[in-house]
Amino acid sequence: QVQLVESGGGLVQPGGSLRLSCAATGHNLDYVAVAWFRQAPGKEREGVSCINREDPTTWYRDSVKGRFTISRDSAKNAVYLQMNNLKPEDTAVYFCTAHDGRLYGDMWYQYERYDWWGQGTQVTVSS
Repeated sequence: QVQLVESGGGLVQPGGSLRLSCAATGHNLDYVAVAWFRQAPGKEREGVSCINREDPTTWYRDSVKGRFTISRDSAKNAVYLQMNNLKPEDTAVYFCTAHDGRLYGDMWYQYERYDWWGQGTQVTVSS
């Protein structure tokens, strides 16, 4: 049984920072592709960032490039999303998800490819 648990969400002012964590049990995250998706009220779930299985390839949606960084900590079996210079449009529930294998090109953006999902953590950017 693979379980993903997100943490680190909260309320932050525009321009602030948060670091989201995704901790896993039941599977070694080094051997899966791990992504962050988000969903705002009334909007579709969208891919934010992904780190591939067993290599340093990462992807980001255009609107977060230069502000967000995804990383992996093998010792803690965790994946992080460092979010800087947050904007009100970043407000959403953020989900950690994993795909049992490697991803290529735009595959990371397709939420139906993922095998396991966390429950989500709320991020609110507001003054």
